[in-house]
Order: sequence, then C-alpha cells, then structure tokens
Amino acid sequence: MNHDQAKAFVRHAVQRVVPDADFTGLDPGASLRDTFELDSLDFLEFVEALSELSGTELTEDDYPALDTWGGCADRLVAEADASARGRSG
Repeated sequence: MNHDQAKAFVRHAVQRVVPDADFTGLDPGASLRDTFELDSLDFLEFVEALSELSGTELTEDDYPALDTWGGCADRLVAEADASARGRSG
C-alpha cells in the first residue's frame, strides 16, 4: 500500500461518518476530529471503518496517530510494510 492509497482509505472512512466531508485543501496535519467535528463515538466509528476498509488492525494505542489524515496514512503504510516484510522474511 502506498501513501495515496492509504489516504483514500482515510477519506472513505471519514465519509462513512460524515458523508459530505470535503478533503479539498485539507492539510495532512490538520486534526480530523476538529475539521469534521467528530465526537468520541464518531471517531470510534471512523476507526472501525478505517480498519475494515484497509484490513489493518487498529487499537486504542493507535488513536493519537489517527487524528490526522497524514498520521492515518503513515500508520496504514507502516503496517502494510511490516506485513510485507513478515511475509517475505
């Protein structure tokens, strides 16, 4: 998985919670919670959707990294890379 694919997963997961979410011009470091006004339950729904869409197990320990678009993408790419290394090594 590359960074662009990971960002697409994030966009789709947010749009499950906030269907009219607009990512146009969104800074990768901007808080998704603040930008899309996600309360705690919305954020949990987003994390579950992201996990389902990406096939990546995400836990509470990941929540700080999942607050930004860029952080989410970085986390997904890192997990994909680790999984690929595990399969090949």
